[in-house]
Amino acid sequence: MLTSLVIVIVLVAVNALYVAAEFAAVSVRKSRIRQMAEDGHTIARRLLPVLEHPVDLDWYIAACQVGITLSSLVLGAYGQVAFTPALSTAFGTWFDLEPLSALSAASLAVLVTLTVGQMVIGELVPKSIALQFPTQTALATYLPMRWSLVVLGPFIWLLNGSGNVVLRLFGDEQSSHRHIHSPEEIELLIAESRDGGLLEPDETRRLQRALRFSMRTAGQLMVPRAAVKGIEVATPVDKVLELAFDSPSARMPVYEGTLDRIVGILNTRDLLVRQLEQRPVAHLRDLLQPALAVSHSVTGDQLVGLLRERHSHQAVVQDDDGRVAGIVTLDNVLAELLGPTPEEPRHAVRVAASSRRSRP
Repeated sequence: MLTSLVIVIVLVAVNALYVAAEFAAVSVRKSRIRQMAEDGHTIARRLLPVLEHPVDLDWYIAACQVGITLSSLVLGAYGQVAFTPALSTAFGTWFDLEPLSALSAASLAVLVTLTVGQMVIGELVPKSIALQFPTQTALATYLPMRWSLVVLGPFIWLLNGSGNVVLRLFGDEQSSHRHIHSPEEIELLIAESRDGGLLEPDETRRLQRALRFSMRTAGQLMVPRAAVKGIEVATPVDKVLELAFDSPSARMPVYEGTLDRIVGILNTRDLLVRQLEQRPVAHLRDLLQPALAVSHSVTGDQLVGLLRERHSHQAVVQDDDGRVAGIVTLDNVLAELLGPTPEEPRHAVRVAASSRRSRP
């Protein structure tokens, strides 16, 4: 009986090893392993290529899964053979059961006990340890996993090949295991790097702003419609100069009739240059630039891509009904990424307006 208990403990430990190795491999930070490899850590240097190559990582994970499956099957089969007969006799004596009933009760008891023990000790505990200490666990399990890759190589080749055939039958491409982190996990990694002294406070703030920026939408970044200062296209140029002087932005949307009909963007600097060069503008339409329209659900990184593609400094944000919900500018983007930026000085506007008023 003692020998059987030792064998069961070994099989549960083997299952725990593969579970820990699998979770550690997909949660460990490659940057940390790379740093340790550069510092001369032997096992980290050997583990790093596995983490950096998707195919190698796929085989590594497959070895874990094959090992978990085989150890579970062997544990269940061996436990039934080793413990069921003796337990069946005991149940027959204790509960005065028929042989067949005692055998069924003993088989069920062994199955439940082994399943619960394996789930707790062989899966949940090693999984928690691997997620809490991924670097240490990945390094500690690397050598047993290398031996497993050699021993289980034929099984891995057969099972991976069969799985790929099934995937192709359903029209799916082969996928590989990669290190994928949610935004919340990335923010946690940034905080850990700051606490560990790898990041300065300013660097931490910039990274956190960049991460949050990618999750924000144009609707969250924009200046809302109620705060947008637009210009009616028929407004006289003199009046536009006064409006430009009061506006904190050098670019203003120009609309026809209603703000929902924006016909272009006016760069007040162009208007001022024409005034200073004594080349007055007859109509605002002569200076308008095309207005970029985006959906309010466009993410921050998509918005930056659109602004860069169209060489535009601002975009008109539309709601689901196509109405203007607000305006988003590069200043809004920079403020989200770097914090509030100082307002642009309006000296040029003041000079131009004074020049225009003093002209006979």
